Amino acid sequence: MLLDPDGVLLENGSLPRPDPQPADRGAGFDGAADLLARLGEAGVAAALTSTRYTRAELLARGVAQRVAVIVDADDAERERLAAPPDPALLLRAAQLSGVHPARAAVLAGTTEGVQAACRGGFGLVVGVDRSGVREAELCRYGADAVLTGVSALQVDREAGRRRWWQPLRPVSPAAEQAGWLLDYTGVDPDAEGVRETLCTLGNGYLATRGAASEAVADQRHYPGTYLAGIFNRLRSRVHGHIHEDESLVNLPNWLLLQWRPEAAPWVLPSGPGISDYRQSLDLRAGVLHHRYRHVDGHGRATTVVSKRLVSMAAPHLAALEMTFVAENWSGTLQVRSAVDGRVTNGQVAEYEPLAGHHLFPEGQGRDGSGGLWLRMRTSQSRVDVGVATRTRVRPAGGAPDGPCRRATMARARPQETYIIPIREGEPVRVQKAAAYYTSRDRGITEPVAAARQAVAQVGSFTDLLTAHVRAWRRLWERSRVELHTSSSATVLALNLHTFHLLASTSPNVVDLDAGVGARGLHGEGYHGHIFWDEVFVHRALALHLPEVSRALLLYRWRRLDAARRAAAAAGYQGALFPWQSGSDGREETPSEVYNPRTRRWMPDRTAYQRHVGLAIAYSVWQYYQATADVNFLYTYGAELILEIARFFADLVRENPTTGRYEITRVMGPDELHDAYPGTDVPGLANNAYTNVMTVWLLRRALDVADLLACHYGPDLTDLLGLGEQERVRWRRITTRMYVPWHGAQIISQFDGYADLREFDVSGYLARYGDISRLHLILAAEGDSPNRYRIGKQADVLMLLYLLSAEELRELLAGLGYPWPRAALPRTVDFYSGRVSHGSTLSRVVHAWVHARAGRAISWDYFMEALAADLGDSKSGSTREGIHLGAMAGTLDLAERCYLGVEIREDALWFNPRLPREVSKLHTLLTYRGQQVHVTADQSVLALVASPCAAAPITVRVAGQPPLRLEAGEQRSIALKPAVPAM
Repeated sequence: MLLDPDGVLLENGSLPRPDPQPADRGAGFDGAADLLARLGEAGVAAALTSTRYTRAELLARGVAQRVAVIVDADDAERERLAAPPDPALLLRAAQLSGVHPARAAVLAGTTEGVQAACRGGFGLVVGVDRSGVREAELCRYGADAVLTGVSALQVDREAGRRRWWQPLRPVSPAAEQAGWLLDYTGVDPDAEGVRETLCTLGNGYLATRGAASEAVADQRHYPGTYLAGIFNRLRSRVHGHIHEDESLVNLPNWLLLQWRPEAAPWVLPSGPGISDYRQSLDLRAGVLHHRYRHVDGHGRATTVVSKRLVSMAAPHLAALEMTFVAENWSGTLQVRSAVDGRVTNGQVAEYEPLAGHHLFPEGQGRDGSGGLWLRMRTSQSRVDVGVATRTRVRPAGGAPDGPCRRATMARARPQETYIIPIREGEPVRVQKAAAYYTSRDRGITEPVAAARQAVAQVGSFTDLLTAHVRAWRRLWERSRVELHTSSSATVLALNLHTFHLLASTSPNVVDLDAGVGARGLHGEGYHGHIFWDEVFVHRALALHLPEVSRALLLYRWRRLDAARRAAAAAGYQGALFPWQSGSDGREETPSEVYNPRTRRWMPDRTAYQRHVGLAIAYSVWQYYQATADVNFLYTYGAELILEIARFFADLVRENPTTGRYEITRVMGPDELHDAYPGTDVPGLANNAYTNVMTVWLLRRALDVADLLACHYGPDLTDLLGLGEQERVRWRRITTRMYVPWHGAQIISQFDGYADLREFDVSGYLARYGDISRLHLILAAEGDSPNRYRIGKQADVLMLLYLLSAEELRELLAGLGYPWPRAALPRTVDFYSGRVSHGSTLSRVVHAWVHARAGRAISWDYFMEALAADLGDSKSGSTREGIHLGAMAGTLDLAERCYLGVEIREDALWFNPRLPREVSKLHTLLTYRGQQVHVTADQSVLALVASPCAAAPITVRVAGQPPLRLEAGEQRSIALKPAVPAM
């Protein structure tokens, strides 16, 4: 059943005609007034739809005072609203209530009302049977449950509340509900790929794209399913070059559930005869809803309603339920359920020339009671994948019967076809559950056996849904950032980004060996590889789900030996992590990239972005600061930080002329500049971001050594291999690193940057529209971005994203570079006009650096960052998967930036500076064992610590003395006016 509905609709027949003079006003309505009161107290919207009573009669009987929305017999809209079983009346009531049908429960006392609710796609349909003899009839027409009266409905008043914290109430229930549903209406073939990505359901272990169950992979649809960490390597000959690529594997498609009326073609989701199409992703519940109406060539009209989940409570399981209502015909319905193992990796057009056949069949079969299973194996990595499904047909009335079944065991595609009698107006429900296991999973004997056992033990779809929604509720309580703004679209976008972050990196990853894919588990862009984007993800996770951040950092630790080998091969000590990482930690970045504009190969030097190691070390330190997990630092984290520090210290060379330390032959985060103009020698000298963050890293490495020495004694030197001579050199580097400058104390992106030409950004945008791949455009013109002051994304400004302005000034001062406050906005302004924003990460960083002095500019960048995937700003790129780093970055931006949250010096820091568009911001932070609810407006910061056994924490609020926050304590702090300069 639907849990925690946003609204309850009482349909005409659920209210009996009351006595003319009831002794207790409202009692004649069988407790309707009491129910409405209880719904109001629980914050659940309520509406009445009535063709039997007028609004005046309902008011006179003491019922309608409790409800804001009444669609009744004398409503001015009545002439345009058809009577049941047409769902228009109920849909109108839901619309006026501001409640999405998928998030509403309908109480109906007539078979027509039950039919209308089923056809309307409402989340829960409850029959009301006072006579006690119509239960079977109401179930036959589609009721999920039957009550003897409305007073029997139980309302869980605490369902949406935290036990020790009352969440902020929005201005209206409708405003709250508007932020939870991603809604699409109508069929738009050109947009289907993007919709499928944004409607992906996942649980950290398993994810399935939001394609319709009837769809197969083609130019419009791509029903991909992915498991975290399942990669395979293939070799391809492309344009005369041999390429070896490792990819996240598209696994067998469990979704396939196709249907047709007898003697008709199989129905396609974007084919002929489709109308009233609606697709809705319920973010709060993690459920995807579809609803449409189909009319075949014989005039037979059928309403189809489906809901789908990928279980957050049972990570190996996914399920769907599809309901068919024959509107004007009776006969036979054919439903085909299959597991399709013939899938390939074929989503990304750019990869079309590459080999994509990763799976080979190893066995298949069927079990009794609608069970199918399939065993596949990846061709190179030799991972066994077991998929099992179970399909159940439930005709109206709820009890399964035995429709005729025909099994077909085609190679790598076992399927069954069900021949189902269907009667006009009586819904037929088909439920399908799927289980995925691999040979990498723990605690199993064999993947197929585990999958078959799992689906055999699955209860009903309702059972799975109940546990799933509860798991999502717990995640939302820990992770949501409540942004109070007049724009419901902004709230929806931020909730959507949080949803996809959790779908990709939920606590279900804790027992996995998997990294943070730049495209989540949502598609095949970037081959599913792991980049430096994870630094944006860890910043969001460290203060919400630290156990997840820890697990994802272990992905890097397990590949530390591979990073050591890479450093040694390049002639350095320590650990050199790859720019693109996959299964075993080797460098997955290709050495060449094909330019379709010139039809030639050109060198790909992005592997020179050594700064990925800096991001890893930064994330380790952020996790430690958030948790004080010394054991993690001792066992894993210190080794990561010190080995990365050892590599960067060895990368550093002393300039005998200046006495300064320098780093050469690297690329910065900008990505467009990979060499100096007119030379084929790859890399740049003294990228400011790399140099400054190396100083930060070496300082932290020394801190870690001192910290662990206090805990574990002198044996630490032997454990970490850190000698005094190495420490002395590191300390010297932290005081003598070179940083390039130009103009009025503006940090130069790298040596020689100021000598480059200006670039005509607006002119190229006018000519090409999308310049995200500017290096390919310029190469086709016989030119190169190496000649220009233009970046793909933030580079120098990334320093201000990772470090506070105060921390950056302190680092520079320690190097002998005093940097006055006035120089910071000059630096920001200089680089803000010289960026193409070719990466979705770029606008996150620019929103951040403008947040203090340019709040209006910051908000505009924030809006653009929120819209990047929703609006598919990269011209089709979102079809290939979300941009997870940018999504996490917007959450981080709303929280850390606008609240001014930092975790450093063993304290939790706040410096709130909300945009004018935000009246209030609330979040729940997990810091060193304490859960702290944080609420800020323009003048007050409120802190509420959970009542628990955790030790007190230190809190620092800008401009005020430190305070000690005890468990269970509440503090309200008046905020001083912010200083406008950075």
